[in-house]
Order: sequence, then C-alpha cells, then structure tokens
Amino acid sequence: MAQLIDGKQISAQVLADVARDVEILKAYNGVIPALAVILVGEDPASQVYVRNKIKRAAEVGIISIEHRLEAGTSQITLNTLIEELNQDSSVHGILVQLPLPDHLSEEEIISSINPKKDVDGFHPLNVGALASGRSVQVPCTPQGCMIMLQQIHKDLSGKFAVVIGRSNIVGKPMAALLLLANCTVTIAHSRTRDIENLCRQADIVIAAVGRAKMVKANWIKPGATVIDVGINAVDEDGKRKLCGDVDFEAVELIAGAITPVPGGVGPMTIACLLLNTLNAAKRLTA
Repeated sequence: MAQLIDGKQISAQVLADVARDVEILKAYNGVIPALAVILVGEDPASQVYVRNKIKRAAEVGIISIEHRLEAGTSQITLNTLIEELNQDSSVHGILVQLPLPDHLSEEEIISSINPKKDVDGFHPLNVGALASGRSVQVPCTPQGCMIMLQQIHKDLSGKFAVVIGRSNIVGKPMAALLLLANCTVTIAHSRTRDIENLCRQADIVIAAVGRAKMVKANWIKPGATVIDVGINAVDEDGKRKLCGDVDFEAVELIAGAITPVPGGVGPMTIACLLLNTLNAAKRLTA
C-alpha cells in the first residue's frame, strides 16, 4: 500500500512558514504583502477558487484586493486595470483568474502583467527564465508538486520522471523543474506512442492531462511515486464525485507514494500562490 502524500498537511506547513515571514517582513520594513485578484464574469468554479485564495491570504496576513468585473468587460478596460496595478507600489502580486471570457485574450492579459508581480509565473519572461534555469516566479501547481516530491525523495537526482500533459500551466513548467532537480524527464501527451510502457519505466509519474482515471495500475512501476494533478467530476452510483487522472484505488496498491484527489495537489497550489506573493513583496521592497 502506497504512502499517502497529504497535500493538506504539507500546505499547512508552507502557509505557517509564509505567515511567519509575513510578520518578519512587516516588522523589518513595515511592508505587508498585497495580492490583487481579478475575476471577470460569473464562472462558478472560478468564484470558488478566488474565495479560497482570499480566505487563505487573510489567514497568513496577506492583504487581498479583489476586482470583480462583468463578463462583458472589454480588453481595453482590463488592460487599463492591470496597468494601474502594475504602477501601484502597494500591490506586490497580480492574479487574473483563468479562464477568461472568450472575447478576451489570455495571452495579451498575461503578457501585460509586470513580470515581478506575476505570482502565477505565466508571463513569457518568467517562463523563459524557468526554462533557462533562472527561475524567479514559478507556476504554483508545479512548484507545489516539487515540494511534495521532496517530502518523499530527499534527492531527486538521476530519477526518471514522466510528465503526462504538455500544458503551459503544468506540464511544461513541471518538466523544467524536474530537469533543474537533475531528473531525466519525458513529457508524454495524447499522441505519445505506447504511453503505458513509458510510464512503467518511471520512478516518478506526474499526471496532468485532464482525463478521469486514465492512469491505470499496470502503467505504474512497483514503488514509483505518483503525483495526480487532475481533478475531474464523474458520475458514480448516481452521485457526482471528484477524481483525478489516476485510478487511485488500483494504483495505490502498486505505487510507493501517491497523492489523493481531492486533498493532494490542490491545497499546495494556493499555498504556493501565497508563497510567490510573499517573495514578490520581498523583491519589490528590497
């Protein structure tokens, strides 16, 4: 039976460290980290995510500045707001909750954020810095995955890792972080041939593809570490349930360590967002 990697417990420690450092920063130079959160439209999932982020920020002493905009907000209006926040020295982090309504350009919005205030780590300059090994702001979910992995493996050097998924938000930055930790890395995706056999060779499998229970027990090498980034809603026995990209019940019997869904990667993502906000405040006020 695999060791359970408890994201709630690990994120609680990260948040405790953030809260301590927020107090130290405040005592040292009077600065309180501030995060501006922009939510466009009424997407229910996005509203839940934003509410959770603001709640956790308050718990660690970070100021949240919420901007709720109507779904029909124009590109110019949103760009203007971001530029105002870029120029506001009291704001240290800017987060635009994705996805945006279809008429808005996510690429344009992300690129308009001051890279030093880009707490999501999505700005092209931060993406390039990570790819070249000069990471400043690291995307929150991959960063959370790395913290969890380091709880299991004190030294990742030489491990063979397979990342299933090639998104800009998780897959690609996850691979970059694993490379920085001296892993051998393969990114698998929808067109990868013989993906099952590839995964069976891996010491670490990161599943971030968005397909419910795609990764089966016979994909996993005995004793491997499995990080499940996926979160999917499925109907089972007439009830709506959440599950990951990994067939948890079956894989748990084979793997050496595994994250649950929910309660695994999700809490770590928010914790790392607040860690990034704290670090941005330190750099901007140094």
